[in-house]
Amino acid sequence: MAKIDVYKDWLHITATNRPLNYYQLLKFDDFVDDPKLIRERYRELNAYVRKFATGDYIEESQDLMNELAKAMLCLTDAERKAEYDFSLGRKGSGPAATDQYGRRTFEAILLEDKIATPDQIKKAKNFADAVGLDLHQALMQQKAATPEQIMLAYAESIGAPFVNLDDVPVDEYFAKFINPVTARQHSFVPVASDMGKLILASPEPISIDVEDELRMIFDMPVSSAICTPQQVNAAIAKYYPRDAVQQVYRGSQDDAQADSKPAKQPKPKKQKAVVETVELTEAAKKNRVKLALVCFNFAFLLGAAGIYFGAKHPRTWMIVAAGLALGLIAGGIGWACAPKSMPEDEE
Repeated sequence: MAKIDVYKDWLHITATNRPLNYYQLLKFDDFVDDPKLIRERYRELNAYVRKFATGDYIEESQDLMNELAKAMLCLTDAERKAEYDFSLGRKGSGPAATDQYGRRTFEAILLEDKIATPDQIKKAKNFADAVGLDLHQALMQQKAATPEQIMLAYAESIGAPFVNLDDVPVDEYFAKFINPVTARQHSFVPVASDMGKLILASPEPISIDVEDELRMIFDMPVSSAICTPQQVNAAIAKYYPRDAVQQVYRGSQDDAQADSKPAKQPKPKKQKAVVETVELTEAAKKNRVKLALVCFNFAFLLGAAGIYFGAKHPRTWMIVAAGLALGLIAGGIGWACAPKSMPEDEE
């Protein structure tokens, strides 16, 4: 099979420097600031490259789609874009310059992009105040627009990227190292690692507590990408069901960056992380102890009775020893055979 230059042959990019920067990859001039335009270009290119995801170039097309996704996620994230622009030499950019481009408010986006009418916004505000919701949540409940339109506007208003989980799937490598209970409680899934950060998709910005927990696991900071509640709920149901077991990450940040490819399972021979299961749930622990004690007591009585009635002139120590031996064996079997999770486990 002939080797191809996917940038030149598929995207018709004439620049010869490698690697391409994110603006070149999305076929823009440097420092484009319109997140809507960036997302539209990403979707066009992603749909085009997806056509090659069969036949001889499956791996090349998947790698390129991953690159395009990382570029879009970076350039539609106000903070990360400012840092990235600064690294490319843009004057006046950097972490302190995330609001310099005149970010629109949520209401302004809704009105200017004709996502919702003034009456719909007023009605949603009253509803939000009455039940204690944010405006974007109230708009979705009242179905003022599609969930994607509302969450796109919300993401732009807070300077966060928007991610469609049909285009940017869950990163299965990182997913298995995250506590399923934490993922369910805070409604997030990992989608990529880029620029030394783990990117999580969620309908709301990730809380400080979750950031700290994941920083301890992966030794890297966390960045939020906004998605619709429906999509994250479907992903959580798939990757974090109630019987899911977390694995413990033992690799370095470099290992994670090298092995992680959002839409592909890493090959076992290249995986450098050592994996082990975490502790059982509290309900499963209690059930396991109960079962072991029942088995022990029953076997102890059986063993002691067997010596008492079966041996001639049995001594007390013989009766106790036989009961203990049989009880410990039966208790160990009961412990090992107990289920690892219980239906009543709570989140």
